[in-house]
Amino acid sequence: YRMTLTVGPQKWGKGPCTAFFTAAEGCGPTIFDGWAQEGDMYRCADNGCPCGWEWPYNPGEPKGRRHPSPLIQLTANSEEQVRNIYRPLVATILLGPLKELMRVRDTFIRILQPGREGEADALDLDRIDVVTASAKSRLGNPITDAEQDEAGLYTKSNGMIAVATTQRRGAAGMGGRTHAWTNAWDPGEDSYAQQVFENDEDDVFVFYRNPDLAKSLRHRDGRPLDFNLKSERLKMLEYVYRGSPWVDLNSIESEAKALMKTDPTQAERFFGNRLVQGGGAWLEDGLWESCYAGA
Repeated sequence: YRMTLTVGPQKWGKGPCTAFFTAAEGCGPTIFDGWAQEGDMYRCADNGCPCGWEWPYNPGEPKGRRHPSPLIQLTANSEEQVRNIYRPLVATILLGPLKELMRVRDTFIRILQPGREGEADALDLDRIDVVTASAKSRLGNPITDAEQDEAGLYTKSNGMIAVATTQRRGAAGMGGRTHAWTNAWDPGEDSYAQQVFENDEDDVFVFYRNPDLAKSLRHRDGRPLDFNLKSERLKMLEYVYRGSPWVDLNSIESEAKALMKTDPTQAERFFGNRLVQGGGAWLEDGLWESCYAGA
């Protein structure tokens, strides 16, 4: 895939997961390296990492290798937003073996290659940079990866759709990829995430646990569950937060209930992972859900 889109609810873990994707793209075996033969193995020690991890390949399994010169951009609307990625990435580097592979500088992160630390600094190679709506100095450079946080907030009016599409072109020129991450978006805003999702391209991987498509979350007559009803809301929360054991569903339920009083559509998007309109008139209420009722 040349691109991925991940849609998940609040506190699902998108920020830390994005940080791990960044680390993998920077110094992990993310580049296809042929098909494994008997006895082939990936060893972190061969790539400058002292963690001791090894992976014995099965014959015929795809092999991976490090990118020879990774150039990565962390992207968000604002510096505060991009810190959701940057903070866990820096912590992962400083508290573990990644500190032998990456160096946290003042305004960027240097990626080290075995035997090339001085060269990377001198030639300005192999780095992770931050790009925001107001910090675009690196935009337009060739890149191997872009991590695009909260892509559901990228719109034409704030200029972030242009940022994201420019990054895609930069990655395409290097044989790279981009990863977009977001909460469920407001369908009335025509965001970047919405455009990617609706384009439905074969080489774009989308992970979206949509509760409106889950047969287990429908009534016998095919109607989706009602987020306004606590018993049905809890079933939806259990579904969309599956696989996130760090999430306290009781706390999430309390937050969702409180937000329902002031902004019910935002509560459904943030916590229910549903595509529901905000203040604009996109579709009549219930029309979107009814399209799924007989699916």
